[in-house]
Amino acid sequence: MVSSQVGTVPPAHPEGHGPQYELRVSTKGLASRLLEVWQLPTAASPHLTSAKRIAGLQGRNLDLVEHRLLRKLKRSGIDWSVDNMAKSNRFLLDEDEALHLGLIFRVLAPMRSRNNMVSCAEGIDAMAKEEASYWLGMAMHRKYPRRVLMALRFLLIDPKA
Repeated sequence: MVSSQVGTVPPAHPEGHGPQYELRVSTKGLASRLLEVWQLPTAASPHLTSAKRIAGLQGRNLDLVEHRLLRKLKRSGIDWSVDNMAKSNRFLLDEDEALHLGLIFRVLAPMRSRNNMVSCAEGIDAMAKEEASYWLGMAMHRKYPRRVLMALRFLLIDPKA
C-alpha cells in the first residue's frame, strides 16, 4: 500500500489506464539504503497478479549515483533523503522515471569501475523514454539478460577513457 507522505507523487495515468510503478526505499542501519523499482498490478498489466520487482540498487554503487538520483527525483516531488524517514517508504513513479531508474539500477548493479558507472548513468539519463523502455524490456524478457546489459554498457562507455 502506498504511504500518504508529502513525497508521494500522484500516478501518471488515472487508475487502470496505464502501468503504475513504485519506488521503495528501505534503510538497513545508518548508512545502508536499498532503492527498488516495482511494477504494480493494474488493468494495463493483466499478467501481473502481485507487484513485480523491476530492479534495485544498494551499497557502494548506489552511493556513486545517489546525488544524481536525488536531483532527478526531487524535480518530481520525491524526497527520500529526509533524516526522519521511516524504515521503509514507498513513492509512486511515473512511467518515464521508472524506466530510467530500472535501467540504471540493472546496468550499474554488477559494475565496479567508477568512471564506467558515471558514463553509463549519464548515457541512460540522456536516453529518450522509448530507448530506455526498449533496453529495459530487452534486459527483462530475454533468455540471457546479462548479454543485453553488457551490450548497452559497451555502447555507453567511451573506449578511449
